[in-house]
Amino acid sequence: MSLEDRKAAARKAAFARRKAAHAARGPGDAGHLSQVLAGYRGVPVSGYMPIRTEIDPMPSMEEAAAHGRVCVPVIEAKGMPLRFARWEPGSEMVEGTFGALVPRDIEWVEPEILIVPLVAFSRRGGRLGYGGGFYDRTLEMLRSRRATLAVGFAFAAQEADDLPLEPTDQPLDLIVTEREVIEV
Repeated sequence: MSLEDRKAAARKAAFARRKAAHAARGPGDAGHLSQVLAGYRGVPVSGYMPIRTEIDPMPSMEEAAAHGRVCVPVIEAKGMPLRFARWEPGSEMVEGTFGALVPRDIEWVEPEILIVPLVAFSRRGGRLGYGGGFYDRTLEMLRSRRATLAVGFAFAAQEADDLPLEPTDQPLDLIVTEREVIEV
């Protein structure tokens, strides 16, 4: 089986686990994420606007915005790294590339902490995303400039023991679920 076939199979299984976890979710899923971010008050942080069955980081983003700059990813073009637009609670949002919501008024921010959405993760910091490579390119670029913390945020059910990874895949530094914080 090719690497692409293994990734497709791993994504399919992880999407099913994530969908079931999303359906069973309860209040407070972002509690551990808020605790992690509280240790970095004032450091620019990127969150994301949840789509489909992704775990929702919005409560933690709202708390972080009270203490510093929070931004969300903006896809400018296929094959390019992400850029980040400042977000605040109540920001007017519009549909961006691939349907992700972005602030209507763009003020660019370079985050030092990225809350990274994912399809599956391993306890060793492996991350399986959607396949576009946006976060891998972005983390590689940001890490070449300064220390950048990549925090995978997912339901515990998205954990996988053996992820098909490539040398270009950027590792996560922490994984936060609704149940725990996993230090890599």
